[in-house]
Amino acid sequence: MNIVLLSGGSGQRLWPLSNDIRSKQFIKIFHTADGALESMVQRVYRQIKEVDGDAAVTIATSKSQVSSIHNQLGEAVGISIEPCRRDTFPAIALAAAYLKDVKGIGEDEAVVVCPVDPYVENDYFEALKELGQLAQSSEANLVLMGIEPTYPSEKYGYIIPDGSKKVSRVSMFKEKPTQQLAAEYIAQGALWNGGVFAFRLGYVLRRAHELISFTDYNDLFAKYDTLNKISFDYAVAEHESLIEVMRFSGTWKDIGTWNTLTEAMTGNFVGEAMFNEECKNVHVINELNVPIICMGLKDVVVSASPDGILVSDKEQSSYIKPLVNKLEQRIMFAEKSWGSFRVLDMAEGSATIKVTLHPGHRMNYHSHDHRDEVWTVISGEGRTIVDGMEQQVKPGDVVTMAAGCRHTIIADTELQVIEVQLGKEISVHDKHKYELED
Repeated sequence: MNIVLLSGGSGQRLWPLSNDIRSKQFIKIFHTADGALESMVQRVYRQIKEVDGDAAVTIATSKSQVSSIHNQLGEAVGISIEPCRRDTFPAIALAAAYLKDVKGIGEDEAVVVCPVDPYVENDYFEALKELGQLAQSSEANLVLMGIEPTYPSEKYGYIIPDGSKKVSRVSMFKEKPTQQLAAEYIAQGALWNGGVFAFRLGYVLRRAHELISFTDYNDLFAKYDTLNKISFDYAVAEHESLIEVMRFSGTWKDIGTWNTLTEAMTGNFVGEAMFNEECKNVHVINELNVPIICMGLKDVVVSASPDGILVSDKEQSSYIKPLVNKLEQRIMFAEKSWGSFRVLDMAEGSATIKVTLHPGHRMNYHSHDHRDEVWTVISGEGRTIVDGMEQQVKPGDVVTMAAGCRHTIIADTELQVIEVQLGKEISVHDKHKYELED
């Protein structure tokens, strides 16, 4: 199975755990069988591999998410990087060109496209395999998955099938309706459009060439910022006459708000939390190293991270975006391809950060113009390179870098460092990267 996962999101609806570079799919909030925590993207990737160990997975995403993807899924997963956001049709066209020109996928092979963040069980991925097989064998150019509705939702578009069989021709599409119209559509046998579909690779490449002037993947990547923003539905699906839909009636949840996310949690809390007996339907997600105690609360979500604290009625939590848009703050936690960092303190002229590096990984070799840095190793072993000079480091060692020094740190084991930044101008933009000579 060739599967393309669309990974977007601005990170606002699940503030304070999500931010501009940590979208909802990277929040580790679901318990695994062994008691560990995993994120939405880790859960989906694991489920795909459980159903089809040979599945070729490509994630279509922005540059800002690449580090988080590598951090959580490793280096083996394919990534089609969008230079900027241009909606789903350009993203899928770029991913199709990537599959053909970079990964060597044949134009006759089927490709399945779906969002990266649904809450589903393994039967969903069994259905995706079947969807891909249909796309391979059917006369239809496009095969959609239609989700059996559980209520008349105003959040989704609807697919009206021409019949009630498991696989039917598509009669028409309907935009996001009012609740009353949604109920009427469902009475006609309508299905939710969950943005899941399959096609033969050559079909989408031909449609892309009809709508965009480009030669190959590299050419499309180079001119990507000139493309019009348009969804795949508008650009392709609604103009295709040979199109079918396959029904899916298993578990499928679109986890886009705190309310829907807490419904999918296996327990009432992640992190350190306590409730008294008067609490009803209360969920806590706590990433801070301090306890949270809840008393007498009902239908409330509490979320705490280095970026902030949210206390909200669950229904009201879906209206958080306008408030988050008013915030101007530095990102306090992020996952990188080499590990992660957490800001412990920010003050005028200084910043204190806890850095964790995975074994065998290193930071970029870099320098700063306007700040000095001091690293104190608190656990693990590794090496620093400062202006070309390599030095072994262990817990208790202190390394000082003046502004202008080129430096990096390499983890031989998992390595934790307290980094203190000192200077009149401390900015994420004050950074120059260099190649590190062997």
